[in-house]
Amino acid sequence: MSAAISILVTILFVIVLLYLVQKLPIDSTMKQMAQIVVLIVGAVSLLSSLGVF
Repeated sequence: MSAAISILVTILFVIVLLYLVQKLPIDSTMKQMAQIVVLIVGAVSLLSSLGVF
């Protein structure tokens, strides 16, 4: 049960961060790079919560 909660919190956190990156007043290439970083960190966090790492 705690793994499911951890996964949901991680997904919600990634969604909020992606939303906030979209609101930043920077050029589109920097936004895209920031989105990629957020997605990679979110994926690693999800994999670690599932016990892969």
